[in-house]
Amino acid sequence: MMSKRGLFAALAVAALCGSIEAFAPVAYNPSARLAPRVVVPSSVSTQQPKASTVRFSSAAVAAESENSESGGTATIANEITNLVKNIVGAGVLSLPAGIAAFGNAPSAVLPAIALIAIIGGLSGYCFALIGRVCAMTGATSYREAWSNTVSPSTSWIPAASCTFKTSVAVLAYSMILADTSASLLTTAGVVATRNQCLLGVTSLILLPLCLLKNLSSLAPFSLLGSMGMVYTTIAMAIRYFGGAYKAPTGKLLSSVTQPAYLPSFGAKGATSVFTPKAFILIGMLSTAYMAHFNAPKFYIELKNNTIERYNKVVGTSFAISIALFAAITALGYLTFGGASAGLILNNYANADTLMSLSRIAVFVSIVFSYPLSFVGVRDGVLDLLNVKERSNSVLNSLTLGLLSLVTFGALKVKDVSFVLAFGGATLGNALIYVYPVLMFRAAVKKMKEPTKAIQREVKLAMGLIALGVGMGATGAKMAIASLGK
Repeated sequence: MMSKRGLFAALAVAALCGSIEAFAPVAYNPSARLAPRVVVPSSVSTQQPKASTVRFSSAAVAAESENSESGGTATIANEITNLVKNIVGAGVLSLPAGIAAFGNAPSAVLPAIALIAIIGGLSGYCFALIGRVCAMTGATSYREAWSNTVSPSTSWIPAASCTFKTSVAVLAYSMILADTSASLLTTAGVVATRNQCLLGVTSLILLPLCLLKNLSSLAPFSLLGSMGMVYTTIAMAIRYFGGAYKAPTGKLLSSVTQPAYLPSFGAKGATSVFTPKAFILIGMLSTAYMAHFNAPKFYIELKNNTIERYNKVVGTSFAISIALFAAITALGYLTFGGASAGLILNNYANADTLMSLSRIAVFVSIVFSYPLSFVGVRDGVLDLLNVKERSNSVLNSLTLGLLSLVTFGALKVKDVSFVLAFGGATLGNALIYVYPVLMFRAAVKKMKEPTKAIQREVKLAMGLIALGVGMGATGAKMAIASLGK
């Protein structure tokens, strides 16, 4: 029988090699050209898009594709770096719990890795669809792409979805900060409850940052998120391969103070993925890969933004993200099995210096990313309510109100994996699978001479809507059911 370490090594190689090929840019016909842990979503702003010239002529769009001066100034390397940063965030640390929702044997990681690759592939395809719609219509935001293809009168639907989906991410951030700060204080010998830590961090750190009127000074700290995730992955690998938490001789096992966090393995292996509980992991993955409201931004800012170059950015970025997700998920789950917590860092002992440094890295990166995402929620709410007057008093009052609501939610809900699973099953599936396909279908319908290949692609893509709705309904149901356990 293959050992757990051998199993992980095989999975790592498969993820790194297979995912790159799966995302290779596809050949594209210029004559029928249709034409992203977290940063502020470029399309969370819900203002009604201005009327624009929609280019549904195949010839006109094809001519644009040959213009080497089109697009922005970002190179492919720049775009890949930024998109991976957009996708890979602290939410990936909850994925091991997604496997633990349906399995507890080491072999359960096999179908989980397959799901990570499949969901990542579908998410990448839909991300690419949004860029193609933008190329055809000249749209510069998610909402404008919807307005130019489906209907201006209903463009508030994806805008509202972006706003509330970002609010789910903000809620998850608050929960992660509460858990990590409590663990760090315990390590330092300070006794404080999770709720006390959450209220302290919110009032002393998050509120002042969210009240800032200029967040440009926080932008350089976004790199900390990526560095923190790289360090965390390395630290988790050291702990797994070093056997520090392996029963019964692991040197750090005795330092784990909560029995529920001790490694636990049973007989629920690969076949357990065929139970409804597997949809909890699927919902979490929809949240993990969520960067689609920023797809127009990545297309527009790409230098010489032909579809081929854009597909290369999307394919490579999602391939890297799949490999990172697979590695972190496998490392966490194969270390703790069915006991994997909603935030895998909680499983590691407070006395574990290596993982305490990881908690610090995650804490700092989320603190400086938090206001960037929070402002996206706040501005989205103002736009949805059609508030024109945005004085300091209005902004401050709304900031205090929204932050209070988020904090209240984080106080009441302790399982971050539930938040990510439910948010992904509902709004995540809509933004990733449903809306992009509807926009693509509407765009092709308005083309004067769509090719048969594109028409066939539309028919195949429509299947993603049924898939997204089905996964969303089942995932939401299972996520809610998991709350009572």
